[in-house]
Amino acid sequence: MLIVDILAAAGEAAPQNKFGFVEALQAGGFISYATVTIMGIMSFGSFYILFTKWFEQSKILRQFGAVRTAFWKAPTLREGAAKLDKNSAWRQLVDDGIAAEDQHSKMTDSLEAHDWMHASLARSEASINSRLATGLPFLATVGATAPFIGLFGTVVGIYRALIAIGIAGSASIDKVAGPVGESLIMTALGLIVAVPAVLAYNYLQSRNKRIAELLTGFSADLLANINSKGTVKPVISTAAAKPAAAPAKPAAAPAKP
Repeated sequence: MLIVDILAAAGEAAPQNKFGFVEALQAGGFISYATVTIMGIMSFGSFYILFTKWFEQSKILRQFGAVRTAFWKAPTLREGAAKLDKNSAWRQLVDDGIAAEDQHSKMTDSLEAHDWMHASLARSEASINSRLATGLPFLATVGATAPFIGLFGTVVGIYRALIAIGIAGSASIDKVAGPVGESLIMTALGLIVAVPAVLAYNYLQSRNKRIAELLTGFSADLLANINSKGTVKPVISTAAAKPAAAPAKPAAAPAKP
């Protein structure tokens, strides 16, 4: 019984923390709750876009291996297209190229086949790049605006601290600790949300540029193959480099009689 009384007295004597995260939100009221909610939505959206776009990009890069191996080994473009995934970006380029070739034969004007094919493949390539870029503007917006939203919460917290000082007539720590702590929390939240968004944007953008380079090269190879009626194909070396042959030994000198 004595031990229980001692523990109860110690608990009552321990100071209560009145300046935690929840307490700061409660003291800030509607503005603090709204700021944290907006930050949470921005952070969730940023990570969602990061992971979904990363998986999409990885799938396209992985499918490029089938283009280098199975597709160009096929005798015709139509047979090669059947070896690619139906919903892949590479299959879309091939299908659009074949469709453009079929449509050119129906034209009655003097538009050259090369110009028509090039424009058709460029349009298909642009649509793929546009689809890959979806979501990136959101990351850029979060990275640019999240610090300012946090700064807004910071300004409100400092304003509340000044009001508390004015009412109390002195800058005592118990009057300003809550509002100042709230302002620091808002600043930290703005940086926590903005920094991952900027990093994700730059990372995904660099991968999109790599995919765009591969699409441009594949489009050029398709154009050359179609215009040459299937005779021109890219040279793909899959064999490992053979070691250099050892230098031949000099012939032995004939024995003297």
